[in-house]
Amino acid sequence: MKRPLLFATLVACLMFFATPAYAQSFGVRAGASANPDQFFFGGHYETKPLVEHLTFRPNIEVGFGDDVTLVAFNIEFAYWIDLKNKPWKVYLGGGPAANLYDSDSETDLQGGFNLMVGAQHRGGLFGEFKVGLIDSPDVKFTVGYAFK
Repeated sequence: MKRPLLFATLVACLMFFATPAYAQSFGVRAGASANPDQFFFGGHYETKPLVEHLTFRPNIEVGFGDDVTLVAFNIEFAYWIDLKNKPWKVYLGGGPAANLYDSDSETDLQGGFNLMVGAQHRGGLFGEFKVGLIDSPDVKFTVGYAFK
């Protein structure tokens, strides 16, 4: 891994784990993406609702494969929908992304945007599907666990 990419990844991880006191939860995630075709892992934190049902849920994902390393900084918001008397909640959302692509020939920072839909069990298990626009990966399938 090149030094600028390694430095950016370390700074991002330090910022991520230095969550502010108002953070309601944090989580871990892993999955697969298409274009680039990669396996990725990462983490997120989630604030208390900013307004009714709307939370701030930024995340960092590091992907490997397709001869490129991708560090995605996703600034996302989630709108939560309660399913009456069910242990699951559905969420919709999205937001901008800063994508740091590193290949053998170059390192490039590109902007993107994500749209997402997911479901989370009250125990913490969640699944998420993202569609990427501009220079984000085309699709991402994610599973993870949110700690309360």
